[in-house]
Amino acid sequence: MPVNAGGQPPVGTDLPQQVAVVATVRDEEPYLEAAVRSILQQDYPGHVSLVVAVGPSHDRTREIADRLAAEDTRVRVIDNPSGSRSDGLNSAIAQAGADGNDIVVRIDGHTVFEPSYVRRAVQIMLEAGADGAGGIMTPVGDQPIQEAVARAMSHPAGLGSASFHVGGRPGPADTVYLGAFRRDAIVKAGGFDPDIIRGEDWELCLRMRRAGSVLWFDPSLRVAYRPRRTLAAVAKQFWRTGMWRREIVRRNPDTASVRYLAPPGVVLALSLSLASVIVGAVFGTGWLAVLGVVGIGGYVVGELAAAGHAATRSPRLPWRAALVLPAVLVTMHVCWGAGFVRGVSRRASRDHRA
Repeated sequence: MPVNAGGQPPVGTDLPQQVAVVATVRDEEPYLEAAVRSILQQDYPGHVSLVVAVGPSHDRTREIADRLAAEDTRVRVIDNPSGSRSDGLNSAIAQAGADGNDIVVRIDGHTVFEPSYVRRAVQIMLEAGADGAGGIMTPVGDQPIQEAVARAMSHPAGLGSASFHVGGRPGPADTVYLGAFRRDAIVKAGGFDPDIIRGEDWELCLRMRRAGSVLWFDPSLRVAYRPRRTLAAVAKQFWRTGMWRREIVRRNPDTASVRYLAPPGVVLALSLSLASVIVGAVFGTGWLAVLGVVGIGGYVVGELAAAGHAATRSPRLPWRAALVLPAVLVTMHVCWGAGFVRGVSRRASRDHRA
């Protein structure tokens, strides 16, 4: 793989004449227009088109998508009747290929690209000799809970030390966030798996690497992401993410790691501590109750310390967001871990709603 001594890919690769950006959206009324506008404002020297697969929504998502397509011929809207992100992305990528695009770039409804993102992502991928390239998710919020979630998602205390969350050196990666891809490499790997509802991007990247693809991380690529705005929405998101991570680990046991097993381990330890408190209180076994209280107290102290470290990192969180940050961390960790312990339910395997 051609890289220079500084770890950066060399420069000078010619860019393709056209690139397709692909998205699958559902219930994205508050954010869709900003995402689409960010694509139409790209400074890519060739032609950039956008294929949006729209699933069944309970808001004006389809109306907004159709209006944007009517305003600009670079936008194409296609149906995604199942609502599945995997189905929608596969359909959008197939449409991009039919339109003659060899490179596809993924965007989500909750995200916004910088004007240079597509150009730089494609250039980095090609110059690295990779089949995919991506950078860092940069969560941003405009109210206390969303600000707290954004900080948690970009701090090791929240989602671990994955490079696309906390940064790192440029180089080969296990997965990329959104990213630019060679379409034929996605097709070779079999596309997105329709049976995987969450974590579909990570699972595709795993199959791409097993098929011989190189994926490249570059921290200079940043994508603004709008996280959930309520604790209930965060709880649902992480509950489902934990469920599907267990399914991916079940299918690929070699992918289990401390990062993925820590949350369910915490949930089991907390459950054992709570059971110790209850049993100790019922049967008068004081030492058992104390042991349980110590376990729960240790977890609470740990979360408060992590929240304090995350909140005081520059730039400091506003005080209202800092106050809810401990609750956000607990919600993320406990719901993710509980979802992992539960595993994919029959209902979850049918529900494609994010």
